Amino acid sequence: MSTFEELGLRLELLRSLTDIGFTTPTPVQEKAIPLMLKSEKDVVALAQTGTGKTAAFGLPMLEFLDPQDRSIQGLILAPTRELCVQISKDMEKFAANMKGTRIVAVYGGSSIRDQIRDIQRGAQIIVATPGRLLDLLGRKAVDLSTVDVVVLDEADEMLNMGFQEDLTEILQTTPPDKRTWLFSATMSNEVRRIAKRYMREFEEVSIDRSAKTAEAIDHQYSVVHSKDRYAALKRFIDADPDLFGIVFCRTKHETQDLATALVKDGYNADAIHGDLSQAQRDHVMGRYRARSIRMLIATDVAARGIDVQDVTHVIHFDLPGEAENYTHRSGRTGRAGRKGISLSIIGVRDVNKVRHLERSLKTHFTYVRIPGGAEIGKQQVMSYMKKLKDVEVDHEGLSELISEARVELDAFSKEELIERFMSMAFNRILESQRKSYDLNVDMSRKDHSARAERPTSAERFSTGRQLFINLGSADGFDKGKMLGYICGMSGLSGELIGRMMIKDVYSFVDIEPDHFEQVKNSFANANYKGRSIRVDESAGGQGGGAPRGGGGDGSRGEGGGGYKGGSGGGGYKGKGGGGGGYKGSSGSGAGHRGGGGYKGSDDRGSGGGGYKGGNDRGGFKKKEGFYEPKPKFPKKERKSK
Repeated sequence: MSTFEELGLRLELLRSLTDIGFTTPTPVQEKAIPLMLKSEKDVVALAQTGTGKTAAFGLPMLEFLDPQDRSIQGLILAPTRELCVQISKDMEKFAANMKGTRIVAVYGGSSIRDQIRDIQRGAQIIVATPGRLLDLLGRKAVDLSTVDVVVLDEADEMLNMGFQEDLTEILQTTPPDKRTWLFSATMSNEVRRIAKRYMREFEEVSIDRSAKTAEAIDHQYSVVHSKDRYAALKRFIDADPDLFGIVFCRTKHETQDLATALVKDGYNADAIHGDLSQAQRDHVMGRYRARSIRMLIATDVAARGIDVQDVTHVIHFDLPGEAENYTHRSGRTGRAGRKGISLSIIGVRDVNKVRHLERSLKTHFTYVRIPGGAEIGKQQVMSYMKKLKDVEVDHEGLSELISEARVELDAFSKEELIERFMSMAFNRILESQRKSYDLNVDMSRKDHSARAERPTSAERFSTGRQLFINLGSADGFDKGKMLGYICGMSGLSGELIGRMMIKDVYSFVDIEPDHFEQVKNSFANANYKGRSIRVDESAGGQGGGAPRGGGGDGSRGEGGGGYKGGSGGGGYKGKGGGGGGYKGSSGSGAGHRGGGGYKGSDDRGSGGGGYKGGNDRGGFKKKEGFYEPKPKFPKKERKSK
């Protein structure tokens, strides 16, 4: 392997690399730097995030730079402001011993006037996002006619974000004889078209995709039921007290919801996504770098440019659809020669996606079990013991207190002191973990069900209480989102939430009895998108679906008016004898064992008005018990829809 001295770099750059602590070139640096220095051809380099790309293009650009020339000589384009800022900082470190070199970063979300002022002071290298650079070009605040080298970093991502037209317009303002270096994780058709259109004859540098991941990153996955993903995430966090990670979600809403739930459960977490202002993003990243935040919850786009050392884990709360996105995510760990873990928490349906990633990335994914309560308790105890062993004692400041403690505790033996200390510190932790159930899906069973390994919701909440909430699928809720929403509002752990039934405009959620009032009270005066949230205890365990007393939007008490029902008794599938089932017509006998069931029309007999039925037969009768079964529709009715 070469050294940086052998790559042909100027002395000032070598001195800076020594100051930074760079000793040996990475594979992409070893291949790309000599090629860029010696060849006048353009270069396309295929390399993953975290392989040392910035030095691979930044050092040659600085090698060509003339510090005495105050014109713009280098242009680096990046997809996001985070990456833009990070590249700029790295370039400043590389150029620390090159006196007179000025590097300016321009990006949205910051004062354009300040950026124009910085450029006018004599910027020699500009690091920019396409949108802000176009704005500056439109204001004639920047002149790219003197540029010698253009770098397109993460070109595939810029194209995915819709910057193709912006790139075209920007590159047309640069000299035709410039050098162009393109860096991308993949050579997609779009990237190839950009290369052919805007680059002269180019050479391609390719780094084995599996080289970095095999050495530095341990790829793992665990399989859970969808509703247990949040509980599984918390267990992994609890099981590793030294975990310092990034959790990826697909959307900014999921990102914020997950961060909110974690904070309410007592974890040091925060979210970074597209809805944050630049000042807010800088604040979050500052806290994360200072380790005031243990878990950063991020979207793919917002995480671009995050370069934080010592990230131990990247956790995929939602598995990305493309291998390239997985590569970008995982590249946030396993840096600077350190090992990292890329963990995917997936459902049964995503197992095939993992197999596809294995083939695509040419690497192995290890199945790991979600930690159980005993394991988590032991890890927390041992971590505390290690900290206790390493703590520095202030003998001078504590001498008086230590003397008093010795007098008080002198009667106990060393073994007794250890036993009492352990009991006082960890009884609560160990007790709570003993109650936890196995979250792992039993993949050996044909139905991939973990029900044989863990208690069902009914078994866990044998005397459970059912919550009615006036939010449902029409409001964008599924079981996963409802779980996160309730946990986020109440601060309750997901393990205390049982079975859910998500209807159109309302839902039923089983809550562990001791925590029911906590959940209910947390929604007092709550609003969702401007609409008041209404929660109540459902009569699900006693045969009624809607809350007691008036059911749904009914206007009367016990038995009076079902959900949007007409006059008379009978709540939503209730037992009342009067008229008015769920949207049923008025008249005697609506509701359960009555006419006019769910959208029924007739009002005769004990089975009248089945599910959207037109006569008095074919409806379904609700079974007794804590949970309401799903309706089984007769074949004839299904055909008539």
